[in-house]
Amino acid sequence: MNKVRIGVLASGSGSNFGAIAAQAQSPHYPGEVAVLICNQAPAYARERARQLGLPEHLIPNRDYAHREDHDRAVVAALQAHQVELVVMAGWMRVATPVLLAAYPDRILNIHPSLLPSFRGMHAVQQALNYGVKISGCTVHIVRLEVDSGPILAQAAVPVYPEDTVASLQQRIQSEEHRIYPEAIAQYIQSGYRLPQMPTNAAIPATLDRQ
Repeated sequence: MNKVRIGVLASGSGSNFGAIAAQAQSPHYPGEVAVLICNQAPAYARERARQLGLPEHLIPNRDYAHREDHDRAVVAALQAHQVELVVMAGWMRVATPVLLAAYPDRILNIHPSLLPSFRGMHAVQQALNYGVKISGCTVHIVRLEVDSGPILAQAAVPVYPEDTVASLQQRIQSEEHRIYPEAIAQYIQSGYRLPQMPTNAAIPATLDRQ
């Protein structure tokens, strides 16, 4: 099997990166992690990469005056590793046109809410503040507008009255670790085709309910 080369972007602990890398070790998985790129030196994702024997690059955003310049450096690193598909896994940066143009419709992200609800930062806190009874996570294609791209997969998570941000986030992350590798594999196997839909309908999504 000729596996698609995946570049993972992460800013923090890299738990989703770990889940993806673990799945990619299977000979039957259609992708392989070619490189991890971090923008934060203390990110534990870097240690995960070292433990797995995977290449990792630190490209601190503070070294660049403009977001576009940082993305140019990221693109250069991705291209150096012949990356074909980019996966954001806790990447705390808004993609610029530089990154999107280099990998059109080939950048995926996971967000801790059932989009289109609660876009942007602090989505779990937003959900608790609003009093929703069901939250979850969404895998989507990255677009210039934050958390607005076509939805590839979703998983629902119940919200309990006693939930805190930490407890709800933990259950959402468990679902993220399950659906993200699956969604990546399905996207690769589709040949990077966007979901087909009628012009007057919403983007279809896979909703797995607990």
